[in-house]
Amino acid sequence: MRKLEIPFPERLRRFPLLCAIAKKVDTDAAKRPLRGSRWSGPSRYLAALGLFWLAGLHAQTTEALQPNAPALYQQHCAVCHGAQRTGIMGPALLPESLERVRPAEVLRVIQQGRPATQMPGFSEQLGDAEIRALAAWVRTPVVPAPRWGEDDIRASRTFTPMPDDEPAKPKWNADPMNLFLVVEGGDHHVSLLDGDRFEVITRFASRYALHGGPKFTPDGRYVFFGSRDGWITKYDLWRLRVVAEVRAGLNMRNVAVSGDGRWVMAANYLPHTLALFDADLNLVQTYAAATLDGKASSRVSAVYDATPRKSFVVALKDIPELWEISYDRNAAPIYDGLVHDYKMGEAIAKPGYLGVRRTPLSEPLDDFFFDQSYRHVLGATRPRSGADERASAQVVNLDIRRKVADLPIAGMPHLGSGITFAWGDTTVLASPNLGGGAVDVIDMQTWKTVRTIATPGPGFFMRSHEDTPYAWTDSMMSPTAKDTLTIIDKRTLQPVAQVREPGKTLAHIEFTRDGRYALASVWEMDGALVVYDAATFKEVKRLPMKKPVGKYNVWNKITRSEGTSH
Repeated sequence: MRKLEIPFPERLRRFPLLCAIAKKVDTDAAKRPLRGSRWSGPSRYLAALGLFWLAGLHAQTTEALQPNAPALYQQHCAVCHGAQRTGIMGPALLPESLERVRPAEVLRVIQQGRPATQMPGFSEQLGDAEIRALAAWVRTPVVPAPRWGEDDIRASRTFTPMPDDEPAKPKWNADPMNLFLVVEGGDHHVSLLDGDRFEVITRFASRYALHGGPKFTPDGRYVFFGSRDGWITKYDLWRLRVVAEVRAGLNMRNVAVSGDGRWVMAANYLPHTLALFDADLNLVQTYAAATLDGKASSRVSAVYDATPRKSFVVALKDIPELWEISYDRNAAPIYDGLVHDYKMGEAIAKPGYLGVRRTPLSEPLDDFFFDQSYRHVLGATRPRSGADERASAQVVNLDIRRKVADLPIAGMPHLGSGITFAWGDTTVLASPNLGGGAVDVIDMQTWKTVRTIATPGPGFFMRSHEDTPYAWTDSMMSPTAKDTLTIIDKRTLQPVAQVREPGKTLAHIEFTRDGRYALASVWEMDGALVVYDAATFKEVKRLPMKKPVGKYNVWNKITRSEGTSH
């Protein structure tokens, strides 16, 4: 009997099992025809073809019933979030913007909306399948990738000048150096807190998902906030109003303010740029985060101000370089490439003022902080793909522009939240660890470990103050110990106490200006700001708040306290 060739339409190739069955049926029919049976070769072939037809029909029907997520987005979401999901009145809905938002939370927001915002719930307008399709689609890349250039930045800026008849003095009665800004991530608000009476002076709405900590001007009057979707907001703490806003990028890591208050710099993930502004958020210039030859570009991990050096220091996430950009008009010229003797003027120099001075590294830095001299950068490198790749930490000397030591820290150090303090006849740094229940204490003269302090679980934040003998660290990355703060005696490097918030997440300590009180966050929607006596560790006061993710004391920040991030 002649073997029949079974055609396989392209659509039916989606069903490889059925294809295999049909071929097998036809082959068996050719080898062993059932005599006297109506299921001999040709009949079997027709039956198999019928199966294919049904499968194709099912595929067409299933495809037709799938929700059209792009069309749903344009119908219901684009007016607030933008046609390319880059954000307008609502935040950007890009994979980079949503990387820290759990899928279940995205579903919940689409279904129920966000209280105290203009985001409505769509549970009555859309079915479950449509909501799931939308939630999945906003986590996929936009094609073609959205662009955000200098013209876009300038067009986004708004500015409200101070009225001529308004007196330049605070609208409240409190110590302006002992104010706290409390970022409430639960409903995207900021509370301004009197640090003496522990009372809220005002509460105002912020941009979506503030990140990187607010940065103050040297006089403490103005503060700059950076949001994950690229907005920088300048807020007047005296007049209690927004002064200016600008969108520096589509996905932003953080902002830094120069020690003289004249400059603001933004570090972007998308696009791959740094953006430099004056104090009123007028764009001065952008920097492409790229290698010198322009062949590779990078997301920007972080930018911090190094006030004693009169410069910004920048870490790149995808390129092994550390940048220093000086705002000192007398900065030395920059020589890229080989130079025999730069004092003789060999090679071609670039201006040192607002120019990029590159330090090559063996690995990119994910985040970093400075020693108290600001001569050294202490940076962490996150593990990459591959079984042999591990997190690491390194010390980079900014004067000689090279790595001078590896830090002996295991796991995943969170150096951006590290602290430094005097211990014996030396200075040490202490860093929490995202990958294990320990705090590593490193001698900053030898760069050797002097103590590893066990904690109940991996932590994210560690804080102290010059006028307290104790450092506080959380274990918020632990599923079982996230409710515990561990208090460490800086003199003995031993844990001496714990405070707990059973079943809740307790994290992020900040101290009052004089170091007498420690403020912690109950990191929940029905959360609170808890004030502890820093000597007795007893609770003094509790203020209800919506997921207070961070708090920042004006004095500690502008004086670059050794116990807080800079």
